[in-house]
Amino acid sequence: MQERAIYIASDHAGFGLKEFIKDYFSAKGEVLIDLGVDSPNRADYADLAQKLCKKMLECEQENQKKYGILVCGSGIGMSISANRFVGIRAALCTSAYMAHITRAHNDANVLCLGARLSGEGEVESILEAFFTSEFEGGRHSQRVAKIEDFDK
Repeated sequence: MQERAIYIASDHAGFGLKEFIKDYFSAKGEVLIDLGVDSPNRADYADLAQKLCKKMLECEQENQKKYGILVCGSGIGMSISANRFVGIRAALCTSAYMAHITRAHNDANVLCLGARLSGEGEVESILEAFFTSEFEGGRHSQRVAKIEDFDK
């Protein structure tokens, strides 16, 4: 069994970048779970963010980490929508440094990207940083726990 599951979704503005990301992972031998959209026809980012987050949060399997990638025009709408879900820590990243630090300090589990903000080369470096960085724990664990307690 794969040690991680990566879900991906986009709205119409993010469709092309979503397809690029799927090809990027495919070349590395990893298959993403594509939750849509299937064309550049109009779609609302909030609907796709909700679909991905609900899928990530249902039926947690032991020994399998779940991650998400959400793509829209700016990444902002996806980030705002995804962060409405308890257990989701979504981060809009426009650089590899942001991707590394959000995993290391915030234990982010959803990466949000803006198709109109980042080119494919930059996206490759963001993906590499996000998916190779580990949560540092320590003092950051207390901070993440406080965030998770907001809705309790």
